[in-house]
Amino acid sequence: MRYLKVASVALNQIPLAFTHNKENILAALEQAKSDGVTVVCFPELCITGYGCEDGFLSPNVCKNAIKGLQELVPKTKNMIVAVGLPLLHQDAIYNTACLLVDGKIAGFVAKQHLANNGVYYEARWFKPWPAGIIETVSLDSGKENPDNLLDTYPIGDIVFNLNGLKVGFEICEDAWVAVRTGISLAKRDVDLILNPSASHFAFEKLKIRKRFIEEGARTFGVGYLYANLLGNEAGRLIYDGDTFILAADKWLAEGPRFSFRDFVVTSAILDVQNLRLQRSSIRNAQGINVPHRGSTWEESTTLKEEEFTRAVALGLFDYCRKSRSNGFALNLSGGADSSACACLVFLMVELAIQELGEEAFQKKMAYFFSEKEKIHKSYLISKLLICLYQTTQNNQESTWQSAKDLSEALGISLTKISIDGIISGYCELIRPIIQRDLNWQQDDIALQNIQARVRGPSIWLLANLRGSLILSTTNRSEAALGYFTMDGDSCGSISPIAGVDKSFILQWLRWLEKEGPVLIGPIPALKSVNALIPSAELRPPTLSQSDEADLMPFAWLDSIERLFVRDKCSPKEILFYLQREFPDEPLKKLASALERFFGAMGQKSVEKRTDRPRISSR
Repeated sequence: MRYLKVASVALNQIPLAFTHNKENILAALEQAKSDGVTVVCFPELCITGYGCEDGFLSPNVCKNAIKGLQELVPKTKNMIVAVGLPLLHQDAIYNTACLLVDGKIAGFVAKQHLANNGVYYEARWFKPWPAGIIETVSLDSGKENPDNLLDTYPIGDIVFNLNGLKVGFEICEDAWVAVRTGISLAKRDVDLILNPSASHFAFEKLKIRKRFIEEGARTFGVGYLYANLLGNEAGRLIYDGDTFILAADKWLAEGPRFSFRDFVVTSAILDVQNLRLQRSSIRNAQGINVPHRGSTWEESTTLKEEEFTRAVALGLFDYCRKSRSNGFALNLSGGADSSACACLVFLMVELAIQELGEEAFQKKMAYFFSEKEKIHKSYLISKLLICLYQTTQNNQESTWQSAKDLSEALGISLTKISIDGIISGYCELIRPIIQRDLNWQQDDIALQNIQARVRGPSIWLLANLRGSLILSTTNRSEAALGYFTMDGDSCGSISPIAGVDKSFILQWLRWLEKEGPVLIGPIPALKSVNALIPSAELRPPTLSQSDEADLMPFAWLDSIERLFVRDKCSPKEILFYLQREFPDEPLKKLASALERFFGAMGQKSVEKRTDRPRISSR
């Protein structure tokens, strides 16, 4: 065979939802078949979902995976299809890719290098397969006397020879390690490498993925298919659903990222004969030709802002519909964090409607929107997000105005309620116990926190009545120093900005005010939000409270956190770098900020502190 039409598929799956996952695979397979595709690569563990965690250790999960596989087999006539599933073999579970050829199981390739750092714990569930070993495995779906129960198939480090076409696998992490599996495959002269992956989204990670795929395809002189999971699969991780097809030093196709669809099929024509002729010369070639995809957000000069917008919007959409929740509830204070959360829900609707259309959007959330409802964007956002502005005597008129302006611009519901009476009631309840009135000189933290905590029950009650998810508004910078209130702003069902620092949130809001996402544009109403000095507004206005005064400059905090968490630097090393990053700042101030950070984290080796990190509500 000279010309092959091949496809990489991104799938939006749900862990342990076997019927849903199978239907997604079948629908994508049907589209590929109608497009004339011969070879299809699906993502890693797509039959079960990647996020099953300890569910992988249940015998029923492996049995259901085999049952699902057997139901897919007859649908692959005249095709070559790779699907991922866990497989029990000799009392161990392996992360495998099964190759289905012309309606039959050809064998199982087992993952050799397990992802076991950061958010990955594969070594807890799976056993790595040794290189160069091939064994046989018997399938057990738990069904009574299935036709192929006693059939055995090859499992291990396999190169499939399909009428002269040699096919091998790098399963996700197999391509990320220094001595990658593709090196061995190249020595065995494969024509095509399939990479089924479950690789979560992170800033700038796409560059790394592209680099190892480019290097593999060019160096090994092969066709390369990369398929990834899509969306918020299980609550914690978001997959961008990228799909790539390369032929040695040429990019043939690249699919869209952060799609709101159930699946994305990316296809291209692979010239196998030409690939073989070029193989020896390509391995020494320099550079790689990446196709220009036109005027899309991927070419934006503000890619980080675009990625954040689309990743979190897709994550919110999937989390909401997969948990069958009736939208979101939010304490909208008018400040940066809560305003960012409100804008993300608005952008979720905008982006989903832009891709799916109103009818398909309604269908995906059919449990919430009835067929009789007249669906349009403004109606969707008003029904999906309800907000409270819970005011006290310490709130400025400017924050209410910024919250009001933003809610009107986005078309969301916002109600203003006063909670001063509830706060006073709590203070009166405590007064006879401590035998005095509470005051700001003695009870600063307690008086701040009770305001934040009082806001919790109101938004919970509203969310419970609606069946909604509460959006927590704590960001990563505040969490690093304990600058939030337990049972206050930290309470919630989902935290859309918990993974980003305050500096980025402020930067993103300024970008959203002036520029905004490609094909959507800016939200000018953020002007009043961006004009505010970030403040918890929990002290009387006469005390002039601000977040940076309570903490430290956000730029310092972000640098300290990055050096400590990401770069694993010691306090002494961090101070050394801070002096060079902020040369105009007094050493004493930088050292004091560093002590504050490590004191908040309970690091007694830095300095014994008598004060606790301040805890507030925003």
